[in-house]
Amino acid sequence: MKEMLNERGYKATPARLAILDIFSKSKFPINAEIVYKNISKIKALRKTNEATIYRTLLSLESCGILKRINLRKNSAYFELADDHHHHIVCTKCNEIEDFENSELEKILGGIVVKSSKFKNVREHSLELFGLCRMCA
Repeated sequence: MKEMLNERGYKATPARLAILDIFSKSKFPINAEIVYKNISKIKALRKTNEATIYRTLLSLESCGILKRINLRKNSAYFELADDHHHHIVCTKCNEIEDFENSELEKILGGIVVKSSKFKNVREHSLELFGLCRMCA
């Protein structure tokens, strides 16, 4: 984690390292509130406030360490930007499942080829919303 921060010109502060550790242990996208609850359990970081957490999340997003995920919630959710995948979200119980699909990636790539206005796409995000098997 230190190297990731240093490569992007950020100091590896205890708070940043703790936040990245929380994300590395999370299986799902999380928001500032969840990060804050986890940070407040760390004795040395208890004085870190929610505004500082949110600013840190935004700076980690702007440098490409975190990516924002639109889960149609009242707050921004983030996850590590270390691999490319998409999400299926249950609109009833909020269950989240990651998925990858090479055929879908080919289709998305073909959209740019057929575009009259765009030459390339640097990144994309896809979230599917529906009901999981338990809620259906």
